[in-house]
Amino acid sequence: MSDTRDTEAVETEAVDTAAVDTAAVETEAAEAHGFTSAGTVAVEDLYEALMDVVDPELGIDVVNLGLIYGIHIDEGDVATVDMTLTSAACPLTDVIEDQARTATDGLVKDLRINWVWMPPWGPDKITDDGREQLRALGFNV
Repeated sequence: MSDTRDTEAVETEAVDTAAVDTAAVETEAAEAHGFTSAGTVAVEDLYEALMDVVDPELGIDVVNLGLIYGIHIDEGDVATVDMTLTSAACPLTDVIEDQARTATDGLVKDLRINWVWMPPWGPDKITDDGREQLRALGFNV
């Protein structure tokens, strides 16, 4: 009989844990993955704006390509985006930076891009939407 009570208590605890505020969980997950905001701009808004930044070689946005590794917005609404490229030898960083500044203009006071190379980018970073877009362009991913 005590085994039944123990099982019921565990099940109840699991249900109570599942009722945790979704927004708080999403915020914790975002912070754990390098997405933080101390300013008035939501990380999600900046992330969405960066979907307008298109990799000039592939024609897919940098978000769905998995090139954004982190977003940090300070108290002064200055954003630092940790971004990588599909290749460290990519000559188009200036084009991507210009697109990012245009896409986020009016959203943040300043945008800084921190080019990072670790962990290295790979096709596993591409989102499902990005894969669909690449397939539509004839890529086999």
